[in-house]
Amino acid sequence: MNPSVPQKERIVALDIIRGLALFGILFINIKGYIILTEGMSIPEFTGVNQWIDTLTLILIEKKFFSIFSFLFGVGFYIFASRAEMRGDRPLRRFSRRLLMMFLIGIVHVFIFWGTILPAYALIGFLLLPFYRAKLATINKWLAGVVAVYVVALIAKLIGTEGVLSTVLDVIIGDWTLIFTMFLAGFSVAKADLIRRVGECKKQLRLLAAGLLPVVAGFAIWTWFASAGAAESLRLIVSLGTIPTVLFYVAVMFLLLEHAAIRAFFAPVARVGQMALTNYVAQSFIGLLIISIMGLEYVSPVNVVIIASLIFVVQIIYSNVWFKFFAMGPLEKMWRFMTYGKQKAK
Repeated sequence: MNPSVPQKERIVALDIIRGLALFGILFINIKGYIILTEGMSIPEFTGVNQWIDTLTLILIEKKFFSIFSFLFGVGFYIFASRAEMRGDRPLRRFSRRLLMMFLIGIVHVFIFWGTILPAYALIGFLLLPFYRAKLATINKWLAGVVAVYVVALIAKLIGTEGVLSTVLDVIIGDWTLIFTMFLAGFSVAKADLIRRVGECKKQLRLLAAGLLPVVAGFAIWTWFASAGAAESLRLIVSLGTIPTVLFYVAVMFLLLEHAAIRAFFAPVARVGQMALTNYVAQSFIGLLIISIMGLEYVSPVNVVIIASLIFVVQIIYSNVWFKFFAMGPLEKMWRFMTYGKQKAK
């Protein structure tokens, strides 16, 4: 989630990307708003539903919550470094912030069992030792974690049994992907690359161009594998996530260097600026729409309709809210829980 940063100091591109990530997350979370009970069955999707389901796997599954995780890592560095600049104790303050997020997440579990807030809070503590580390050390750790994650996925794809298979299942869990993205975002922010995107356009273009055939290859592989075993499909999607996220992030930062594109997406920035409020609100709005539609299960077509409705509502609500208030309601509560009556400068 984004730290509470004065509007004049915000990097608009981060808020826009965070808002777009929230939209992508909706396509995955909406299916979890209805808890399947024993005896319920979901029909096999055909036609348009099948197309949407496969495209969701290729373009969205694991990608947008990974982008959200990347931005959390960026936010950690921004929050902690600014706390240190004003004479606060950054790691202690961020630890309290994480604890408060965990409490908010525990409450949210009762509304949406699939909430990422408690996991984000717990995994966030793993970032604390890296705050004082050198950038080279952070990048070595990042490369090591990615290497272990990729090797584990390949090993599972080839086929393993027994204890080794169980160990690999732990390694390839979403917690590893979340931590990887946390650390990547933190590294990028620490290197001050977020503020120097304009200076790095050539490198970003080369990165995007180099990743494009890799991303296309995984897209084709996923498309053909979508008719096969669910286990191998899940592994293929996971294997393609990191290069796809790097491609998405590079392209989005490049596009948002253009003033006209930033202006077009400006309303989305407000959604990202109150990411915590909107993430939690999505489950309430989604459950309400599903109830009104009287759905027993959510088909891929329904997911597109509901996600679009929720996001339009949140764009309107967020932009109206900021005409009267400086931060979102849950952001303000989270800030109070983090600082108490003390004013953060």
